[in-house]
Amino acid sequence: MSFFKLTIRDVPLDHQTVLVRVDYNVPLASDGSISDDFRIKASLPTLNYLLERGCKLVLISHLGRPEGKDKKLSLEPVALRLAQLLKRDVRFVSETIGDKVYQAVKRAPGSSITVLENLRFYAEEEADDQEFAKKIAKASGARYFVQDGFGVVHRAHASTHAITFFLPSVAGLLLEREYSTITSAMESPKRPFMAVIGGAKVSDKIPVIERFIDKADKLIIGGAIANTFLAYKGINVGASKIETDQYPVIDRIYDMARQKAGDKVDEFIILPTDLAVAKQASADVERRVVDLGSVESDDLALDIGDKSIEKMITELKPARTVIWNGTLGYAELPAFAHGSARLALALATQTETMSIIGGGDTADFALKWDSNSGASFSHISTGGGAGLELMAGDKLPGVESLLDARKQIEYTNSKHK
Repeated sequence: MSFFKLTIRDVPLDHQTVLVRVDYNVPLASDGSISDDFRIKASLPTLNYLLERGCKLVLISHLGRPEGKDKKLSLEPVALRLAQLLKRDVRFVSETIGDKVYQAVKRAPGSSITVLENLRFYAEEEADDQEFAKKIAKASGARYFVQDGFGVVHRAHASTHAITFFLPSVAGLLLEREYSTITSAMESPKRPFMAVIGGAKVSDKIPVIERFIDKADKLIIGGAIANTFLAYKGINVGASKIETDQYPVIDRIYDMARQKAGDKVDEFIILPTDLAVAKQASADVERRVVDLGSVESDDLALDIGDKSIEKMITELKPARTVIWNGTLGYAELPAFAHGSARLALALATQTETMSIIGGGDTADFALKWDSNSGASFSHISTGGGAGLELMAGDKLPGVESLLDARKQIEYTNSKHK
C-alpha cells in the first residue's frame, strides 16, 4: 500500500537545514536516566538518511508533562544518549526558540545534529499556537520540516500541525513505516486476521474494538477489559474493577458481532474461561488460577488463567496477521505476566504470522520480554494513542497536514506535458 504523503525520499533536501519532529518521550528512571531508548533507536534510520545527504538537522521533541520549565524533564540526557547511539557529536541547546537557537544552528556544520529543549516547556506547543510554530521555524533556519514522531501525530500541536504552515512538510521513514504497516494490516491483512485486545479500560478501546469486529476474523479479549465483559455477561469477577457504565457500549459491540458471526458470536469474541486471581496486586502474592464461577468476592482478577492461555495459543496458530494491543494481565508483576508472556512467545515463534504490537505498555512489555530487542516481531509500534486512532480508522492531524504525494505526481506530470 503506497503512502499518500510526500516523504524525505521525494524532495531535494540534500545539504539543506532540516527541522525534524521526533518522539523522544522516553521513560525515565528515578535517577533521571533513560530506562528505555526504543523510541530514540527507532528514529535512527531517518536521521542517518538525512545525515548521509549532508543535511544539517535540528531535532524537536517533548518529554513528559512539565508545568513550565522543569530541569528534570530536559532533553539534554536524550541528546547525550543519541550521541552514543550515533557515535557522533550531538549539540544541545537549552531553548526551543529565539536567537540562542538561531546562532547555534547557524554555527553548526553540515551533517550535524542539534537537539532543542523540551517543546512542552512552552504552553504554546499544546495550544497549536501558530506564532510559536513560526518562531521555531525561524530559529531553526530550516528549509524543510520532517515529521517522524508517530507517537504524537494524533494531536494537533504546534510541532505537528501549526509548523506545517511555515515550512514544506514531509514524512520521515519511521512515520511512513508505522502508517503503512498498520494501515495495510487493517485494510488488506493476510488471513486469518486476529486481534488481541487487553489493557485497563473498555472506554479507551471502543473505536478500535468496533473496527476489529468489522475487519478481524476473531477477537480475543484479556486484561482488565475482559473483567468488564465477563461482568456484563453476569459472571462474578470479585473485587475487580469494572466499568458498568460501558454496558450499553458492550450491547452495541455484541449487536455488531452477531450481525457478522450469528449464533457463533462467542467463538468470534473470545473471553477468558478461567482467571488468575489474588487478594491484592503486589509482588509477594501467590498466583491462584480459578474457573469462572469460583472467583471469591474479595479476589482481584489480575491475568487470564492457564486454560484461557492454552485456548488463545490454539486459536492464534492458524493466524497470518495478529494485532496485539494491551497486556493481558497486571504484567508489571511477574506472577501475572503469564498470559502476555505466552502470547509474546507464540507471536515470536510463528514466523509466518505478521505480528504487530501497539500501545505503550504492550510495546514496553514485548521489548523487555524479547532478547532480540523487538526483532522477534514483525512490527512494534512507537505510538500508543496514534496507533489506536489509526487502527480505528481516524485521520491523524500530524499526517494529514503533510504535503500530498498526489500533488507531487501532478506537478511532475505537468512538467512533462
